[in-house]
Amino acid sequence: MSRIALVTGGSRGIGAAISVALKAAGHTVAANYAGNDEAAEKFTAETGIKTYKWNVADYEASKAGIAQVEADLGPVDIVVANAGITRDAPFHKMTPEQWHQVIDTNLTGVFNTVHPVWPGMRDRKFGRVVVISSINGQKGQFAQVNYAATKAGDLGIVKSLAQEGARAGITANAVCPGYIATEMVMAVPEKVRDSIIAQIPAGRLGEPEEIARCVAFLVSEDAGFINGSTISANGAQFFV
Repeated sequence: MSRIALVTGGSRGIGAAISVALKAAGHTVAANYAGNDEAAEKFTAETGIKTYKWNVADYEASKAGIAQVEADLGPVDIVVANAGITRDAPFHKMTPEQWHQVIDTNLTGVFNTVHPVWPGMRDRKFGRVVVISSINGQKGQFAQVNYAATKAGDLGIVKSLAQEGARAGITANAVCPGYIATEMVMAVPEKVRDSIIAQIPAGRLGEPEEIARCVAFLVSEDAGFINGSTISANGAQFFV
């Protein structure tokens, strides 16, 4: 069945792959983005997926943006909270600004994305929420206290939403990608990239499309009894 899907951070990297996969599954997709107008315009031109600009760290902006999506396309039944940033630094050098920037986007941004659509999902007795967490939210990571904290917190959000939404036909699940061959990862020096791959038993980076397929399954009718779960897609690098 075709649904209206919103993907935050949905015009680049993993988010773009998710947007494309959901469209291929028959859904009408709105892709949110924060700042790169050129990339968003190119993405829409190539895929036909409409893009909407707002900062997920801002509740009122998120509420207004989602209202515009619903006015244009219809009620949102699928939401994929994918938008995220990094501001890496060892903890003793991390600034309050770096901490708050990451918390506001990666953790509060999930609240700001899901909260406006939650009442409608409850009323319609259907909803699919998927939060893109991270392997580093499961195991921690040097110089990423802020990022790891948000991604671990995202898992707590999912487990709690699952319990609240289950009787209303809403599922909430998480995907924890490992290291994926996004533009950001491929831009690091080759030696650094090789050291990352050396830690992955699969012997390679993941592909954005592999994460997108996890999401496409979790939002499908077939996944209706999967709720509060986490899919770890990391090439066997880390087990929970």
